Amino acid sequence: MEAANSSAMAKSGDSVAGAVTPERAAYYEKIGKKNLAPLWEVLKGLVPAEPRTPCATAMWRFEDVKNMVLEAGTLITAKEAERRVLVFENPALRGRSRITQSLYAGLQLIMPGEVAPAHRHTASAIRLVLDGEGAYTAVDGEKTVMRRGDFVITPNWAPHDHGNTSKEPMIWLDVLDLPTVNFFDAAFSEHLDQEKQSNTREDGDSYARFGSGVLPDGAKVLNRSPIINYPYARLKPVLERMEGAGEIDPHHGARVRYANPFNGGWATPTMGAQLAMMPKGFKGKDYRSTDGTIFVCLEGEGTTKVDGETLEWGRNDVFVVPSWKRYAHMTKNKSVLFSISDRPAQESLGIWREQN
Repeated sequence: MEAANSSAMAKSGDSVAGAVTPERAAYYEKIGKKNLAPLWEVLKGLVPAEPRTPCATAMWRFEDVKNMVLEAGTLITAKEAERRVLVFENPALRGRSRITQSLYAGLQLIMPGEVAPAHRHTASAIRLVLDGEGAYTAVDGEKTVMRRGDFVITPNWAPHDHGNTSKEPMIWLDVLDLPTVNFFDAAFSEHLDQEKQSNTREDGDSYARFGSGVLPDGAKVLNRSPIINYPYARLKPVLERMEGAGEIDPHHGARVRYANPFNGGWATPTMGAQLAMMPKGFKGKDYRSTDGTIFVCLEGEGTTKVDGETLEWGRNDVFVVPSWKRYAHMTKNKSVLFSISDRPAQESLGIWREQN
């Protein structure tokens, strides 16, 4: 197989060093039998002048997919599915369960009275609540009731389960670093013995301990945030204060990051999330960066131009801007956009880059 691949490459004539001679073709076939290949034939693809992402710009309108998510609730239970999710597949990466090269995303449904059983895994996860109110997630002993706009973290290897004690279905966005973990062949998972874990801390405990401008003396410093739930009701007033004070970035609006209170860095070491408020009539300047980014509209409506393509978004719509694609946001009225990407991972490797 290796020899055939080397021969096919040689006969293609796409050679960085010029036309492939019969001698070179014979050489490529010979080294292919030893699982070797000539770097000079593939160098430009391995070391491009700038990022050339295979991902496509894409958008999912919530009004188009909500009923499909709810229909899944009539076909399979949360216990059967373990996690009843419709995966956002990037149209250029179908079948690979990813929205960008490094991130998985999907819409999870939990119906009234259901429990999604406790498990844990190497991949870190976040939840952004989009529809419904009153379901809970329990993470590492803390049970937190979720409301629309809340940002919930499930750290690496933390036990977690979900339940819905309300009278209405609950839908939220899941984003996990599964493709990143699987790239390193470092994935583990485990089912817990009990359907629901024992909770040792009350709702809001981690936010009260770590999100109030103080830290418990002697607390173990972590490379991720100890806060389980960042309530939207507490974050929106911060954005409103920034907007009122004129602290509006020309590209992103009034924007905050979900931070690790220990060091002010990102909430997780692999995924960075931000929340931005843009005033009515905002016309953002062009921007691009190397982190392919997932956006969700929590409030308002507007458009985002991505390399000449215009996306029109409104409440709960999800869209993705691939790596190194120029984009600019414009709003019809005051709007709030949530965003998440692999920027922390790129920054830790020293490869993240932006261009205004």
